[in-house]
Amino acid sequence: MSKYIKINPLDNVAVAVEKLPAGEQLDIDGEIIVLQNDIPAGHKIALRDFAAGDNIIKYGLPTAHAFENIGRGTLINEKNIKTNLEGILEYSYNPLPAPELKSEKPLTFKGYRRRNGEVGIRNELWIIPTVGCVNGIINELAKSLSAETGNAGIDAIVAYPHNFGCSQLGDDHENTRKILRNMVLHPNAGGVLIVGLGCENNQPEAFRKMLGDYDADRVKFLVTQEVGDEYEEGMKLLREIYSIVSNDERTDVPLSELKVGLKCGGSDGFSGITANPLLGVFSDFLVSQGGTTVLTEVPEMFGAETLLMQRCCNREVFDKTVHLINDFKQYFIANNQAVYENPSPGNKAGGISTLEEKSLGCTQKSGSSEVKDVLMYGERLKTKGLNLLSAPGNDLVASTALAASGCHITLFTTGRGTPFGTFVPTMKISTNSALFNNKPGWIDFNAGSLLEGESMQSLSERFIRFVIETANGKYVNNEKKNYREISIFKTGITL
Repeated sequence: MSKYIKINPLDNVAVAVEKLPAGEQLDIDGEIIVLQNDIPAGHKIALRDFAAGDNIIKYGLPTAHAFENIGRGTLINEKNIKTNLEGILEYSYNPLPAPELKSEKPLTFKGYRRRNGEVGIRNELWIIPTVGCVNGIINELAKSLSAETGNAGIDAIVAYPHNFGCSQLGDDHENTRKILRNMVLHPNAGGVLIVGLGCENNQPEAFRKMLGDYDADRVKFLVTQEVGDEYEEGMKLLREIYSIVSNDERTDVPLSELKVGLKCGGSDGFSGITANPLLGVFSDFLVSQGGTTVLTEVPEMFGAETLLMQRCCNREVFDKTVHLINDFKQYFIANNQAVYENPSPGNKAGGISTLEEKSLGCTQKSGSSEVKDVLMYGERLKTKGLNLLSAPGNDLVASTALAASGCHITLFTTGRGTPFGTFVPTMKISTNSALFNNKPGWIDFNAGSLLEGESMQSLSERFIRFVIETANGKYVNNEKKNYREISIFKTGITL
């Protein structure tokens, strides 16, 4: 195993694969580099002398500039370099030729075909509140039904408490309603009980109308102020739903029906080398099968956005992508925050020094296929292929938005580790083997073997099989431990 990786021939930095001591000599491109500092794993090594103002090149592109002189062999991190990012920009449409993705033999998975033709990869019963005031009630109902039935015949019985649905105005109110609507309509839910209070802003009857055409045998409402004993009435409705859902069966479904969210969090210096490129290969594979992938975390596109814009399938999608980027930058500016206020302390400790560096690694999850559509926050998928989705980088907010867009599963890469899950299976893919070995209760799949000599072809073939097994019903760690939450994007005031 090599002690370093030089990602692109144009790079003027290399990445340490393991912790390297000061004084160690590395032969890189035929030149001997003597390390001037201890270099932690995942961190950058200067391959030449830099004067203040010189660009740092990683992934073949500028990721920062030196703000002081940096000697060859020196550790490069946030202490001696700065971002090149600015505010809102103007962009021109310069599309690249669409790549020819190799079409594999059409594959299938076993899913649940719903009455409206949509497909789920889980058959769960969800209890969703219109307002946070009834969170205690829904938790009690879920616990009671699970104890009564033992979850026989279904994958899970889950309550999804949240803090919203009242005292909100404008976009916040509509965002809450959209996310909850999309949850109710999600095909991973075989049935849903919607529990309201009765006096909230998110009025149950208005919310019912927002759902449009839905299966009334599987989606039922309980307004707690309108009944005497909300527990008994809730259990009655849940038993009716359960009697239907527990008889559902999996059938063979084309892989073209699968919709997958792409997310990273707790990234490190290996994210853009191992796990994120693995997801890029998977995304291209699924798109070649006629399926759908979704990339979000708009602030973590800053600095790499032009690479996505070049891949837009037409001018309309390009214009939507420009709006996606500049609208999110305006959100920062309106709140008097710098658009480059990223990476996190954990990212920096793992070897990521600037937002451009983070973004160039982050966007590798999207592979090389064309961008077919752009979704605003709370919108549902309508176009197959690679989509972009407006949401922040926050792990739970973004993962909730991915699931609400219609994704059946979220693939979540991480170099630092995280246990959380949202309302669809949230598969954790480690960027390094140390994390995988240390956190077997969090991490589902290890991409760190790429650093140890496994080929991308071998790894991606194993990963594709693993994702299909998950679609077939194999639980990931967040499901085994029942780590399931939602978080809704909030930008405005609370009354």
